[in-house]
Parts: sequence; C-alpha cells; structure tokens
Amino acid sequence: MTPRVREILSWYGADNPGVLTNLARMMNHGKLAGTGKLVILPVDQGFEHGPARSFAINPDGYDPSYHFQLAIESGCNAYAAPLGALEACAREFAGEIPLLLKINNSDTLYGNKAPISALTSHIDDALRLGCAGIGFTIYPGSAERKHMYEEIAMASAEAKKAGLAVVIWSYARGEQISKEGETGIDVIAYAAHIATQLGAHIVKVKPPTSFIEQDAARKVYQAQGIKVDTLADRTRHVVQSCFNGKRIVIFSGGEAKGTEEILKEVKDLATGGAFGSIMGRNAFQRPKKEAIQLLHGVMEAFAGKAL
Repeated sequence: MTPRVREILSWYGADNPGVLTNLARMMNHGKLAGTGKLVILPVDQGFEHGPARSFAINPDGYDPSYHFQLAIESGCNAYAAPLGALEACAREFAGEIPLLLKINNSDTLYGNKAPISALTSHIDDALRLGCAGIGFTIYPGSAERKHMYEEIAMASAEAKKAGLAVVIWSYARGEQISKEGETGIDVIAYAAHIATQLGAHIVKVKPPTSFIEQDAARKVYQAQGIKVDTLADRTRHVVQSCFNGKRIVIFSGGEAKGTEEILKEVKDLATGGAFGSIMGRNAFQRPKKEAIQLLHGVMEAFAGKAL
C-alpha cells in the first residue's frame, strides 16, 4: 500500500473494510497502481446508443470479450459495463481486472425531455459477478431527478453494506438547462458536488467549458475571481467542489476525437488535479493496438510522464 493510496482511503472514514478494500483493489491495479490515479474503460454505449453506433466502426467491439481484453492488456484500473456484458465474460476473466456493474441504463429509442435511466441490475448481481463496485447515472436538472436521487440513495446504502464501492456518473441535463450549459463550469461543478452529497466514492463528470449557465453563479464566479479560463483551472475548481479534493473525481472522454486532441485534454485535466479518466468510445472504437497505445498515453499523462 503506497502512502498516496492510504491517504485517499483515509478520506472515506465512514466506510467498512470491504468498501476500502475494493477502492484499494482499483487503485492498486494496472499501470497506474499505487499512484492514486485511475483510468477506467466503460462500455455501456451499446445499451445507451445502440450497437451499430457503438461498435460498427470497430466490429471487434460487438464481442464483450474484446472489451475485457482491452481493459486488461492496456493496464486499466477497472472495467465498467451493464449486466449482460459482464455476465458474458466474468467467468472467463475472473480475477484479472476489477469490475464495475453499471446498474442503471437508458436507451435512445424513446426521447424524453426529462431524462431518467432504468434500474437494469442489482447489488446481488454485482456480488455474484465479483465486482469491486457499482456504477449509477444521475441527471441533475431533470424533472425526474427526485426518483434518481432516491434510487441511488437506496442502492448506495445496500452496496456499501455489502462492501462495494459506489461510482456516480453525474450528467446535468433537462428542460431548464441549455445544451451549452450541460458542460458549463458552474453546472459541472454543481453536478459533481451533488454526486458527492449522494455518497459517491468516485464521481464521474464531463470536462467543463468556461461557459457559465446560471446568472446567480456567474455573479459569484466574477466577484470571487474563480479562474475558469483554462481546462486546468476549471478542473481544479471541479475537484475543489468535491469536498475540497477529498473525493475521487474522474472525467469522461466525451465525443470521439483525434489522439492528439485527447492527449492534450488529458494533460490539462491532470494538471488541474483530476484523479483520472473513464474513457469509452475514444478507446474501444479504435483497433486494439491503437487503443492500447492511446490508453497508455493517457496513463502516462496522469502518472506525470512527458507525452
């Protein structure tokens, strides 16, 4: 156990040894083991966006085993996916990488102005599959947020009792939030803070832009001189918003983009104190060799190595 991992675990004093062990499992696995940094491969896009949109560009991705292999061979800290994908291969790859069961999901076959995901699996499934934790998406700003907050409150309590870590995907969206505002710095910081207040051990948000959505927030940002000009500045503010940096905050890879752009963004996130990345389609939509090279570059950036 490195001093850094031990320090991070000390922030979770209300948790039982099972939870701390599973957090340590993730932080002590892969190329970033012991650094306190995390790079996680999430593959819930087939459920969320459809198989063709997710996997046709790299047909190997239709097979769940491909994603297990990619996460393992690249040295990721963990692999996250919905129930079906984990059930398909959890036995074959048992013990080779920490797993996160994404217990709620949505699809694009029905449009809803008030987004909400459905519960698609349960804590017992995560235990049966040997997972280190669960993943759950909330949409702060949705008219359905009450139900999501209540669902994760119940699921989180059950997961923690069973010794599982809780990872919350916090994506603000809804009728009263503009499209630009979904990634505005005030909204991202707020969404991250909500996830911490809901008991997340690990918070996942999108990289923030310098846009400020809320008039009331804009006044405070200006009056207090909160720096938002660079991605590193904005990242620092989001991490600060999560109990002054005493919660693990990781950032999504977002829309598909070029390697150079990804690595530049990751370097800025790392400079701002991000704890890592959770990168899906930007990795698995590439051929495996290229995807591994990209993930290694991301890991090196978080390890503080020159790219």
